[in-house]
Amino acid sequence: MTSTPPAADATTSTSRSTPTRRPALSPSRANDFAQCPLLFRFRVVDRLPEPPSAAATRGTLVHAVLERLFDAPAGGRTLEHAHALLPEEWAALQEAHPEYADLFGADDDAAWLTTAAELLCTYFSLEDPNRLEPAARELFVEAQLENGPLLRGIVDRIDEAPDGSLRVVDYKTGKSPRQGYEASALFQMRFYGLVIWRTRGVIPRMLQLVYLGDGQIIRHEPSETELDTAEARIRTTWDQIRSTAVSGDWKPRTSALCGWCAHQSRCPAFGGLAPQIPEGAVELTLGVVPRA
Repeated sequence: MTSTPPAADATTSTSRSTPTRRPALSPSRANDFAQCPLLFRFRVVDRLPEPPSAAATRGTLVHAVLERLFDAPAGGRTLEHAHALLPEEWAALQEAHPEYADLFGADDDAAWLTTAAELLCTYFSLEDPNRLEPAARELFVEAQLENGPLLRGIVDRIDEAPDGSLRVVDYKTGKSPRQGYEASALFQMRFYGLVIWRTRGVIPRMLQLVYLGDGQIIRHEPSETELDTAEARIRTTWDQIRSTAVSGDWKPRTSALCGWCAHQSRCPAFGGLAPQIPEGAVELTLGVVPRA
């Protein structure tokens, strides 16, 4: 995957590589802490590796294809061209991440690539990329909140209208949330809306989530009040994270999502034993000194 101008120590970059690491918060990590403080610790402080999943890897692949699709000129952004990019991007991903090569074991990955192709079909049923000229794709953004956390993330796409209004677009390769369960997804988009506001001094006209799993689009027009509320929530979450880091009390929070957790064997809620936190890891990642 920020609030009114002026921005405090805000920077942006089009590169996926980030600047020198500073304590920061992304929407995904904020949601991790809300879901389970111990999961946040495992991912952010311990930086424990997680085996790649077929679904997450497919999402990475489809995002890469949709990014490259716009390299072609208008008129050439066809479904056939997108499908032709799939094997190229899959080969590039396996070269960059050798662990992906063993994702399917001895099984042929052709069937899995077919499911990725189906997601691209859904995309073309929702948008005509030949009518779009994105102002940015896979844009790394960050903004420092005054007396607060550094906000950081990657925006899938930003569209800019002739009048300068902005639309922030995020692709999701899963299904849209059931009615009443959109809060987590909208938080992510408001997070990015806040970052754009902080760095560019303009509130995005539209926040748009494109769900390729079921062909749904969620659109939302954020207000200044909403983004102020999002900032307040982010500040509260950051304070809770730092307070937990100081106390060292990273309690697990069980839910239906535990079945998908890669760290269940280390979780005390399931009879596991959490590893010792590496020396200096809390100070490095969160900028606080834990209690002795």
